[in-house]
Amino acid sequence: MKRLKHLDFLIDILVLACTSFGGPQVHFALFLDRLVKKRAYVTEDELFEIQALCSVLPGPTSTQMITAIGLKRGGASLAYLTLFFWITPAVFIMTLAAYGMTFLRNQSILHYVMPVGIGLILQAGWFMAKKVITGPMYVIILLVTLFLGIAFHSPYIFPLVLVLGGIVSSFNYKDFPRQTKHKFVIPWGNFHLYWGFLVALALLGHFTDYFPIRLFENFYRNGSLVFGGGHILAPVLYTEFVEFKQLIGSEAFLTGMALSQTLPGPVFAFTSYLGVLLMKEYGLLGELAGSVIGALGIFLPGTFLIFFVFRIWTQLKQYRFIRASLAGIQAASVGLTLVAVFTFTKPLFIDAQFLSLGIVAAAFLLADKTKIPAILLFTLALIAGIMGI
Repeated sequence: MKRLKHLDFLIDILVLACTSFGGPQVHFALFLDRLVKKRAYVTEDELFEIQALCSVLPGPTSTQMITAIGLKRGGASLAYLTLFFWITPAVFIMTLAAYGMTFLRNQSILHYVMPVGIGLILQAGWFMAKKVITGPMYVIILLVTLFLGIAFHSPYIFPLVLVLGGIVSSFNYKDFPRQTKHKFVIPWGNFHLYWGFLVALALLGHFTDYFPIRLFENFYRNGSLVFGGGHILAPVLYTEFVEFKQLIGSEAFLTGMALSQTLPGPVFAFTSYLGVLLMKEYGLLGELAGSVIGALGIFLPGTFLIFFVFRIWTQLKQYRFIRASLAGIQAASVGLTLVAVFTFTKPLFIDAQFLSLGIVAAAFLLADKTKIPAILLFTLALIAGIMGI
């Protein structure tokens, strides 16, 4: 019976991997619908806790969330299977995309997809706001986050505002009941794996100067340090591989980035696409190895971190100020979601792309007021682009 439960769970993860469009903010709403309301794998409060916890960690937030749910339900083995089922469809498609560059360079086919994605991100932010903005303090946290995120458009501002939001709301600790405290035990194994891989890859890359190892180190380092999701990872990788190291052309990079925004599953799977292109000189097998290097390099550090942090989370929750801080982190997360919406819509306003802005509004309203699935909205947008409407 237990195995059947895990099988059902993994099937649900695969369904989400094939239908979850729009990035971590939209993924959260879809996780809530399928994994909480329909399946009751975790409670709504537990999912909000996991979301807040993953928000303050570097790496792919959605992937860490869904891996943590697998860890909670079935331990490490189920967590790794969850990770595999979640990332494989997007990694597979991005790998194939690297071989189909000629067709993908016609970015007009993706013209309507991005506005739909923005509308769904906005709806996810609105949904979260209704849940977590429950008083004046949280409104202030949201507004301050929005201001700082727009004024200081830097990836370093993301973890800072999340921590600040948590610190502010932690002063409400008296609203939370005391819990019996137990001895605090920290299992350091996964944390040692996290930094051990980082150091070992850096040393191996330096002393061997073997390109696949250096590439693995590049992806692993970025997966270890990037906060804020795929839309933050993309410019970081662009700076490293296009502008600084000049290993890949701007057009090829931007084409893959645009495609990754339109696919279901984790946006971080974009690194598989880059891995294939960066390993072209090594032949077909080398290109496939590049896809694996890109995926493992970007997803492993976040996985090690969530394994480490989630296992001490129950102990951390003994302290009232920790529980109180979650609401502030969640409020700041809503603010960062709105920052992402602002970032994506700003060019549309500047270029007077009123049709695209109308699609953003329509996607928001359809997602908020109807039960039309996100995959249908994205499919219609893709068909419209292919037909050149």
